[in-house]
Amino acid sequence: MKFSASTVQTSFDSPLGRIILAASGNALVGVWFDGQSHQPDTSIWPQASEHPVLQQAQRQLSDYFAGRRTSFDLALDFAQGTAFQQDVWRALLEIPRGSTRSYGALSARIGNPAAVRAAAAAVGRNPLSIIVPCHRVLGADGSLTGYAGGLERKAALLQLEGAL
Repeated sequence: MKFSASTVQTSFDSPLGRIILAASGNALVGVWFDGQSHQPDTSIWPQASEHPVLQQAQRQLSDYFAGRRTSFDLALDFAQGTAFQQDVWRALLEIPRGSTRSYGALSARIGNPAAVRAAAAAVGRNPLSIIVPCHRVLGADGSLTGYAGGLERKAALLQLEGAL
Protein backbone atom coordinates (compact mmCIF):
# COMPACT_ATOMS: atom_id res chain seq x y z
CA MET A 1 0.00 0.00 0.00
CA LYS A 2 1.19 3.47 -0.79
CA PHE A 3 0.29 6.38 1.43
CA SER A 4 0.45 10.08 0.67
CA ALA A 5 3.63 11.99 1.48
CA SER A 6 1.44 14.22 3.67
CA THR A 7 0.49 11.35 6.01
CA VAL A 8 0.82 12.14 9.72
CA GLN A 9 0.30 9.95 12.76
CA THR A 10 -0.35 9.69 16.44
CA SER A 11 -0.93 6.81 18.82
CA PHE A 12 -2.82 6.09 22.00
CA ASP A 13 -3.33 3.24 24.45
CA SER A 14 -6.62 1.38 24.11
CA PRO A 15 -7.98 -1.43 26.28
CA LEU A 16 -6.71 -3.85 23.59
CA GLY A 17 -3.25 -2.33 23.20
CA ARG A 18 -1.53 0.60 21.56
CA ILE A 19 -3.28 1.92 18.43
CA ILE A 20 -1.59 3.94 15.71
CA LEU A 21 -3.77 6.44 13.82
CA ALA A 22 -2.79 8.01 10.50
CA ALA A 23 -4.37 10.84 8.52
CA SER A 24 -3.71 12.55 5.24
CA GLY A 25 -5.38 15.87 4.60
CA ASN A 26 -8.88 15.81 6.04
CA ALA A 27 -9.33 12.03 6.17
CA LEU A 28 -8.32 9.07 8.25
CA VAL A 29 -6.10 6.63 6.31
CA GLY A 30 -4.97 4.20 8.98
CA VAL A 31 -5.89 2.54 12.27
CA TRP A 32 -3.59 -0.29 13.36
CA PHE A 33 -2.86 -2.14 16.54
CA ASP A 34 0.86 -1.62 17.06
CA GLY A 35 2.71 -4.55 15.53
CA GLN A 36 -0.25 -6.11 13.74
CA SER A 37 0.12 -7.95 10.44
CA HIS A 38 0.26 -5.78 7.31
CA GLN A 39 0.98 -2.61 9.29
CA PRO A 40 3.03 -0.22 7.15
CA ASP A 41 6.29 1.31 8.28
CA THR A 42 5.02 4.42 10.04
CA SER A 43 8.45 5.60 11.20
CA ILE A 44 8.72 8.16 8.39
CA TRP A 45 5.42 9.87 9.21
CA PRO A 46 5.63 12.87 11.50
CA GLN A 47 3.80 12.87 14.81
CA ALA A 48 0.78 15.15 14.77
CA SER A 49 -1.27 14.58 17.91
CA GLU A 50 -3.03 17.92 17.36
CA HIS A 51 -4.29 17.00 13.86
CA PRO A 52 -8.11 17.39 14.00
CA VAL A 53 -8.85 14.12 12.16
CA LEU A 54 -6.56 12.18 14.48
CA GLN A 55 -8.07 13.82 17.56
CA GLN A 56 -11.61 13.05 16.36
CA ALA A 57 -10.68 9.42 15.59
CA GLN A 58 -9.07 8.97 19.00
CA ARG A 59 -12.14 10.42 20.77
CA GLN A 60 -14.52 8.21 18.81
CA LEU A 61 -12.43 5.08 19.40
CA SER A 62 -12.18 5.86 23.13
CA ASP A 63 -15.96 6.26 23.26
CA TYR A 64 -16.37 2.98 21.34
CA PHE A 65 -14.21 1.08 23.83
CA ALA A 66 -16.10 2.69 26.73
CA GLY A 67 -19.43 1.56 25.26
CA ARG A 68 -20.60 5.12 24.53
CA ARG A 69 -20.38 4.83 20.72
CA THR A 70 -21.84 2.22 18.41
CA SER A 71 -20.79 3.69 15.06
CA PHE A 72 -18.17 6.04 13.67
CA ASP A 73 -18.54 9.35 11.87
CA LEU A 74 -15.17 9.98 10.27
CA ALA A 75 -13.95 10.94 6.81
CA LEU A 76 -12.11 7.90 5.44
CA ASP A 77 -9.66 7.66 2.56
CA PHE A 78 -9.20 4.27 0.86
CA ALA A 79 -6.96 5.59 -1.94
CA GLN A 80 -4.00 3.43 -0.89
CA GLY A 81 -5.90 0.25 -1.84
CA THR A 82 -6.68 -1.32 -5.20
CA ALA A 83 -10.16 -0.93 -6.67
CA PHE A 84 -11.01 -4.47 -5.51
CA GLN A 85 -9.73 -3.81 -1.99
CA GLN A 86 -11.73 -0.59 -1.84
CA ASP A 87 -14.89 -2.48 -2.84
CA VAL A 88 -14.29 -5.00 -0.06
CA TRP A 89 -13.57 -2.29 2.52
CA ARG A 90 -16.76 -0.43 1.57
CA ALA A 91 -18.72 -3.67 1.91
CA LEU A 92 -17.28 -4.10 5.41
CA LEU A 93 -18.84 -0.77 6.37
CA GLU A 94 -22.26 -2.27 5.60
CA ILE A 95 -21.98 -5.00 8.28
CA PRO A 96 -23.99 -3.69 11.24
CA ARG A 97 -22.67 -3.71 14.78
CA GLY A 98 -23.57 -6.94 16.53
CA SER A 99 -23.64 -8.84 13.23
CA THR A 100 -21.13 -10.95 11.38
CA ARG A 101 -20.68 -12.14 7.80
CA SER A 102 -18.69 -14.93 6.22
CA TYR A 103 -15.96 -14.27 3.68
CA GLY A 104 -18.20 -15.98 1.12
CA ALA A 105 -21.10 -13.66 1.88
CA LEU A 106 -18.74 -10.70 1.64
CA SER A 107 -17.42 -11.72 -1.77
CA ALA A 108 -21.00 -12.29 -2.96
CA ARG A 109 -21.92 -8.82 -1.66
CA ILE A 110 -19.34 -7.19 -3.92
CA GLY A 111 -20.67 -9.15 -6.89
CA ASN A 112 -17.83 -11.65 -7.12
CA PRO A 113 -18.87 -14.82 -5.24
CA ALA A 114 -15.92 -16.83 -6.56
CA ALA A 115 -13.39 -14.37 -5.10
CA VAL A 116 -13.59 -15.60 -1.51
CA ARG A 117 -9.81 -15.87 -1.05
CA ALA A 118 -9.17 -12.50 -2.69
CA ALA A 119 -11.83 -10.93 -0.47
CA ALA A 120 -10.23 -12.52 2.58
CA ALA A 121 -6.84 -11.11 1.55
CA ALA A 122 -8.38 -7.64 1.14
CA VAL A 123 -10.00 -7.92 4.57
CA GLY A 124 -6.61 -8.80 6.05
CA ARG A 125 -5.07 -5.68 4.53
CA ASN A 126 -7.82 -3.34 5.73
CA PRO A 127 -5.88 -0.24 6.85
CA LEU A 128 -8.69 1.06 9.07
CA SER A 129 -9.14 -1.60 11.76
CA ILE A 130 -12.21 -1.28 13.96
CA ILE A 131 -13.54 1.75 12.02
CA VAL A 132 -13.93 -0.45 8.93
CA PRO A 133 -15.12 -3.53 10.82
CA CYS A 134 -13.07 -6.39 9.38
CA HIS A 135 -13.39 -8.09 12.78
CA ARG A 136 -17.03 -8.84 11.87
CA VAL A 137 -16.01 -11.32 9.16
CA LEU A 138 -15.88 -14.98 10.17
CA GLY A 139 -15.05 -18.28 8.54
CA ALA A 140 -17.80 -20.17 6.71
CA ASP A 141 -18.39 -22.30 9.82
CA GLY A 142 -18.60 -19.22 12.10
CA SER A 143 -15.07 -19.61 13.42
CA LEU A 144 -12.83 -16.69 14.30
CA THR A 145 -10.25 -16.61 11.54
CA GLY A 146 -7.82 -14.22 9.96
CA TYR A 147 -7.62 -11.04 12.01
CA ALA A 148 -4.43 -9.03 11.45
CA GLY A 149 -4.64 -7.66 15.00
CA GLY A 150 -4.83 -11.14 16.54
CA LEU A 151 -7.72 -13.47 17.26
CA GLU A 152 -7.88 -12.43 20.93
CA ARG A 153 -8.58 -8.85 19.85
CA LYS A 154 -11.11 -10.00 17.25
CA ALA A 155 -12.98 -11.93 19.94
CA ALA A 156 -12.82 -8.96 22.33
CA LEU A 157 -14.21 -6.58 19.69
CA LEU A 158 -17.05 -8.95 18.83
CA GLN A 159 -17.85 -9.37 22.53
CA LEU A 160 -17.87 -5.60 23.00
CA GLU A 161 -20.38 -5.34 20.15
CA GLY A 162 -22.54 -8.21 21.42
CA ALA A 163 -21.82 -10.47 18.44
CA LEU A 164 -20.26 -13.28 20.55
